[in-house]
Amino acid sequence: MSVLVWFRQDLRLHDQPALAAACASGEPVQALFIATPEQWMAHELAPMRADLLERQLNQLGRELAELGIPLHLLEVQRFADIAEQLARFVGQRGIRRLCFNREIPIDEQRRDAAVVARLAHTGVQVSQYEQRCVLPPGTLHTGSGHMYQVFTPFARAWLKRLLADGFELLPPPGPQGAALDWQPRRLDYPKRDSGDWPVGEAAVLARLRDFCARHLRDYGELRDYPAQDATSRLSPYLALGILSPRQCLAAMQVELGELPVERGQPGFVWLNELIWRDFYQHLLAAHPQLAMGRPFKAHTAAIPWRKDRALFAAWCQGKTGYPIVDAAMRCLNESGWMHNRLRMVVASFLAKDLHLPWWWGEHYFMRHLIDGELAANNGGWQWAASTGADAAPYFRIFNPTTQGQRFDPQGDFIRAWLPELAALPAKAIHTPHAWLAARGLADSYPQPVVEHARAREQALALFSEGGTRHV
Repeated sequence: MSVLVWFRQDLRLHDQPALAAACASGEPVQALFIATPEQWMAHELAPMRADLLERQLNQLGRELAELGIPLHLLEVQRFADIAEQLARFVGQRGIRRLCFNREIPIDEQRRDAAVVARLAHTGVQVSQYEQRCVLPPGTLHTGSGHMYQVFTPFARAWLKRLLADGFELLPPPGPQGAALDWQPRRLDYPKRDSGDWPVGEAAVLARLRDFCARHLRDYGELRDYPAQDATSRLSPYLALGILSPRQCLAAMQVELGELPVERGQPGFVWLNELIWRDFYQHLLAAHPQLAMGRPFKAHTAAIPWRKDRALFAAWCQGKTGYPIVDAAMRCLNESGWMHNRLRMVVASFLAKDLHLPWWWGEHYFMRHLIDGELAANNGGWQWAASTGADAAPYFRIFNPTTQGQRFDPQGDFIRAWLPELAALPAKAIHTPHAWLAARGLADSYPQPVVEHARAREQALALFSEGGTRHV
């Protein structure tokens, strides 16, 4: 008889509660990953993220094999079929206990509930653990016992709990038996090369330590400038669970000597980003309708968004005539990555300038981002569209031109992704059309698809018609 660890979005050895519990049992340990190609397609798994997943899965398989733990790969097309297939799998291999870490989205919760119900008839014990957040969903409540809907009080409660309870990292397991062979596996899903992103815990932890050493202290000053290499670029690893958020806290603590728990302290701005990550995960757990394409603020469903596919195509292709927007979108399309400041800019532009449905952008991001993750992606889009919990006020509308001038003042990021504007001087690059026209190059770059000032007034009218009556 043996214990089975079911790996999902937790592809690591360090700080892995389900794996640690299995290895502490004293019984032989086996591991399993279940590929679900049809479900991934329905969930819009980006091909570059699928490639990163495959590469990390193979690295994990090698590392587990060195510990004497075999990693099995089972392909089941959809979540709905997993319970029966898993029951057959554990029966064939003499499994007496199944260990896995909880996941938060509603489809995953339903999948796991079906597995628990099915295995209850087999005598297999099921043990579930928390690992997705620093503080598990459901552990922080308002005075009335509800989930926080505003970030600032959530953050205060989060910090208070962290300071009171502390945190600890689980060590990786030691050898469980003789080393095994590992044969690389392939996932049956469209993939796009993710080779610019290293895999393996050693490489990812080295990237975390390097970020903390080089940029943790000045993160608050430099993080908004996309031409600067000043962000952590760790989100793909957090999304796939190659890295845990507690490992981020531990690295921060080692670098600074303590956790920065007050504004103004070095490193606090990055800690705040980890709290935002927990906030969106907690919201998704408390409000599963967020995974179903619904706005958090129900009354905003009445906003009459424009359904203009031509405008949407211009936004997707980076052909809106607004350089910072177009550079950001072309960066996403080519690299699978977008700087966080630019995510806010392009999301605001889609919802508040083009008046297109925010969920069109949400889905597009998921289909392209290497770090696409439901809670953070949905939370960011609903923030930008003023439809979510703790969202931007509906009258906060980014001016794409001034955003570019402020955060890419010399146009370095724009030139990197818009070669047709590479020759423009800094003073013209954010409003290039007159400069281009004067040189007979007007056709080399698209004219603006909307006029921002007019689009802003129309956005305010849209919210007045459908979305502000309960604000």
